[in-house]
Amino acid sequence: MKILITGGAGYIGTELTHKLGQSAEVDDIVIYDNLSRKNYNLFLSEKISGKNIQFIYGDILDSRKLKSVLDGVDVVVHLAAKVSTPFANEDPHLFEQVNHWGTAELSYAIEASDVKKVIYMSSISVYGAREEPVDENTTPNPKTYYGISKLNGEKMIQRLSRERDTFILRCGNVYGYSKSMRFDAVINKLMFESQFKGKINIQGSGNQQRAFIQIDKVTSSLARIIFDENIPAGNYNLVDKNMSINEIIDSLKQIYPDLEMIFVQQDLNLKNIIVKKNAALDAYNLFEQSDFLEELKEFKEHFAFSPPKSILENQSI
Repeated sequence: MKILITGGAGYIGTELTHKLGQSAEVDDIVIYDNLSRKNYNLFLSEKISGKNIQFIYGDILDSRKLKSVLDGVDVVVHLAAKVSTPFANEDPHLFEQVNHWGTAELSYAIEASDVKKVIYMSSISVYGAREEPVDENTTPNPKTYYGISKLNGEKMIQRLSRERDTFILRCGNVYGYSKSMRFDAVINKLMFESQFKGKINIQGSGNQQRAFIQIDKVTSSLARIIFDENIPAGNYNLVDKNMSINEIIDSLKQIYPDLEMIFVQQDLNLKNIIVKKNAALDAYNLFEQSDFLEELKEFKEHFAFSPPKSILENQSI
């Protein structure tokens, strides 16, 4: 099996490449990335042995190059995107160029190829903030330029469903250790600040809720969808748990008991995106269940050193 991963050098892509590299079912992996985030850890971490892995430096808007890299590819995992945090409402043109029209260019190239399965990493942002929980039957109503662009990208991939299996995964907020880290994601940012600053800033009341999923669960889910022919194509919410910022902080304080919290505009109640898990998808056991606190403790073990001495001294006063 030959797999193309767009955005394969990114936060999720790096971990997915390592995971697929361990599979006997995979013969070739093509990583297509323009390295826009300037993260080169995929190329520096432990070697991925036993697989023909090829990196192609290319832009998702380069239609000619996309057509050439799809030669012989069986499965496309489309991760390449302009991500939202913390700039979901800045530069709408760039979001549209990458997430909408870049996905369109990829879809046109796939139409002219022999690709059998396409997996598109969308986002729960397509639902927009709302008070009631959402599921796959909820009509999307994105409120940010990022969410709008991801929904437009979905439409480009959906066109391909007539000729091949297409999976649109509306992913929750991803957290956890990766060799190519993102510290702008909310839980990762809170972990970094807890470890090395000893204090965190919280916007609003902290009661705002979001749907989350740990990165290993994301890559496990992607791998299962790639290999399991029994999972029906379609649109799915890829989430694990809904938590408020205050609930996350409660877990952080069990790891960092003297953590200082600074609330900014505490009287402001920010809106929610609460996502129901898909029972049908759960039946395929896409990932192993794990405890959130244990996930954070495992994450902490990846930090290269302990908090600065000054923080520890201040915490003991």
